[in-house]
Amino acid sequence: MQHQKILILDFGSQVTQLIARRVREAHVYCEVHPCDVTNDWVRAFAADGSLKGVILSGSHASLWEDESLRAPQAVFDLGVPVLGICFGMYAIAEALGGKVEGGHKREFGYAEIRARGHTKLLEGIQDYATAEGQGMLQVWMSHGDSVTEMPPGFKLMASTESCPIAGMADEERGFYAVQFHPEVTHTRQGKAILERFVLSICNARADWIMGDYITEAVQKIRAQVGDEEVILGLSGGVDSSVAAALIHRAIGDQLTCVFVDHGLLRLNEGDMVMDMFVGKLHAKVIRVDASELFLGKLAGVSDPEAKRKIIGSEFVTVFKQEAAKLTGAGAKGAQWLAQGTIYPDVIESGGAKSKKAVTIKSHHNVGGLPEQLGLKLLEPLRDLFKDEVRELGVALGLPHEMVYRHPFPGPGLGVRILGEVKKEYADLLRRADAIFIEELRNFKDEATGKSWYDLTSQAFTVFLPVKSVGVMGDGRTYDYVVALRAVQTSDFMTADWAELPYALLKKVSSRIINEVRGINRVTYDVSSKPPATIEWE
Repeated sequence: MQHQKILILDFGSQVTQLIARRVREAHVYCEVHPCDVTNDWVRAFAADGSLKGVILSGSHASLWEDESLRAPQAVFDLGVPVLGICFGMYAIAEALGGKVEGGHKREFGYAEIRARGHTKLLEGIQDYATAEGQGMLQVWMSHGDSVTEMPPGFKLMASTESCPIAGMADEERGFYAVQFHPEVTHTRQGKAILERFVLSICNARADWIMGDYITEAVQKIRAQVGDEEVILGLSGGVDSSVAAALIHRAIGDQLTCVFVDHGLLRLNEGDMVMDMFVGKLHAKVIRVDASELFLGKLAGVSDPEAKRKIIGSEFVTVFKQEAAKLTGAGAKGAQWLAQGTIYPDVIESGGAKSKKAVTIKSHHNVGGLPEQLGLKLLEPLRDLFKDEVRELGVALGLPHEMVYRHPFPGPGLGVRILGEVKKEYADLLRRADAIFIEELRNFKDEATGKSWYDLTSQAFTVFLPVKSVGVMGDGRTYDYVVALRAVQTSDFMTADWAELPYALLKKVSSRIINEVRGINRVTYDVSSKPPATIEWE
């Protein structure tokens, strides 16, 4: 099936992928490509007639910092609607004869804009009206530059006190631009604005549905792989599990999963993975206990990035060994390496195709591994967001409790143990974390009837390598400290700490201190993202 599509040109913003997610939530297919693609590439991308519109993203840079940050002229010659967001607005202005200058007053965070004129993009969309009947929108701004003169043919669409041109439109050509970011949840009507653009202005067909996607993905995998063998590193997390289930659906026993236990998994996780994939899906899984190897390599290492790289490197080592076994004498051997890479992995690694995003942290399943193994790369989930992966997993028949588990980092507890990683620390953390998750599942919110596990987006325990004084019975203790972390978010780009009930926190703290000998103090992290990150390392 050929999907109608939206092209998103990425100028290096950390939230570019959120634009794509909002478009996908409207069930419209879209692709993200770097802003410096050529005019010929743009024309070729649109040649099959499926392109319905173009969105130009924001950027962390100023228009004047990098001459390569320009929109290809072909974008404006395609005859399809174009929406510029923040930096994308500057790109439109610069390309079509307007003026952009460094702002005398920067705007970061919450702002209220007045919608002016009756453009198709904003008509009927507002958060409230003033006493004079002016429509107002509550939005999120992040800019230093400003458009000071609109290009010929454009009219004013929105403004703020400090930004007279906060939105502009040339409706005859279908060109729209906004200074604010509709893709972030802080812009309350952002979803409605983006849906208006892709569904009403671009008239794109809403046919991007995960249940239907399975057939397409299976056909694509079969066409890529043919009769060759595939190996996949199965971590037990949502992404690798859904990738394994999808590939197994496509090629059956041509897939061999290698489940590497690096000693930093959650409590009883290894047994649960084997039960699901061997016991229920009847997939081929090789389980490797490499915990001593990993813990030995991590001894004395406290830097977070160094720990991630060691875990990634050792994973490659173990994988190479298993791959060698699979290509022994007389065996055809694996030709493909499958990974559960998804969009957030790519964006947070600064690995967006534009190479212009700022690196936040590295991910061991993005790049490098296929070359080291000499295998072709199969990444059936690379273009999907986490919520799409979950929908796909349910459609594939995986259990709801597995598919909707909270995200778990590839390096496992290695980045939830601050500083040096030791087996003693991992064992304590495993047990404490299991208690926290169990009680989150047990406690129900009275208003919604849902468990607090379902009401939080990510929850876990962090081990702090410090000791504090405590008292148990008549004795004095000097034991370790753990921190509980629970956040609520819709996009994982921003997150608020979850206001868990005191009764729940009290129960968790009491159980951990009483049941996990070696821990005598429990704290709760009340930091939001930003300025903190969700994980501690």
